[in-house]
Amino acid sequence: MWHIILRIIAVLVTSYVTHVGVPLTLTVNTLWIAFLVTIVLAIINHTIKPLLTIVLIPIHFATLGLSSLFVNGAMILLASYLIPGFIIPSILMGFWFSIVLSIVNWVLHIFEKD
Repeated sequence: MWHIILRIIAVLVTSYVTHVGVPLTLTVNTLWIAFLVTIVLAIINHTIKPLLTIVLIPIHFATLGLSSLFVNGAMILLASYLIPGFIIPSILMGFWFSIVLSIVNWVLHIFEKD
């Protein structure tokens, strides 16, 4: 449960920093959207992303791994299409959101209990 709460906090902080994603007003609806984003991103990252990564192995090698950043942005953009209220206007904003989300998750991981 603690893990999910940290991920919800990560989505909220990332939305605040990037000014996209979950609305910046703290309401029950905002927390619900952040919870849905957390669950949908977990599902996407464990099902679709590995398949897409395997298909894009040649591009991954050619770009020395930088293509994985755009795959992450595409997964964020896909989540925004699936969740009403989670708004990512473009793949570049999804790219920016995924970078900030990775940094916030890394910082919050320091506080996570094992």
